Amino acid sequence: MRKLIVSEFLSLDGVIQAPGGADEDTEGGFKHGGWTMPYWHDDIGKSFGAMMQEVDAFLLGRKTYVTHANAFEPMPPGDPFGDMMNAPAKYVVSKSLEKPIWRNTTIIRDNVVEAVRKLKAAPGKNIATDGSHKLVHTLLEHDLVDELHLLLYPLLLGGGKRLFPEGVHTAFKLKAATPYPSGVVGLHYERER
Repeated sequence: MRKLIVSEFLSLDGVIQAPGGADEDTEGGFKHGGWTMPYWHDDIGKSFGAMMQEVDAFLLGRKTYVTHANAFEPMPPGDPFGDMMNAPAKYVVSKSLEKPIWRNTTIIRDNVVEAVRKLKAAPGKNIATDGSHKLVHTLLEHDLVDELHLLLYPLLLGGGKRLFPEGVHTAFKLKAATPYPSGVVGLHYERER
């Protein structure tokens, strides 16, 4: 069985919205886009790259998929980050996306939970999900998440899209905690079953 890994940038108050840029996601009047930038450290990138060695598929919600596709699809072959992000298969959950805009994409339109169960049961490496807060809520509500790879940032955002849905009671076991010089802490949790 393949592992489904949720990998997120997370504020101390549980927000995952728009970590990468000012205009990434302003839904709900969110004004703090790009909040991770002042805390970047190259070791964070190295850790992500190590995780990606065992990933051969992304599972994303439509908004995160479009943001990623626009950022990574145009990168030329040979760009190390572009090659890492463009190589895996992509699965996007969407009822409105008419056609793929990122190479090697399958659109999941219906029966998301069953589609994810089949994807996890298929041969392959790990499946990574990031952003995609509505999808992550569904995955957690149906106990489909095997690992959490969280980068906890030392700030409060005061509001925004949250990683964890209300009403879900699930136990995870801490596998590793890695402090970075910028004040970020990498937390790796594994689902306790």
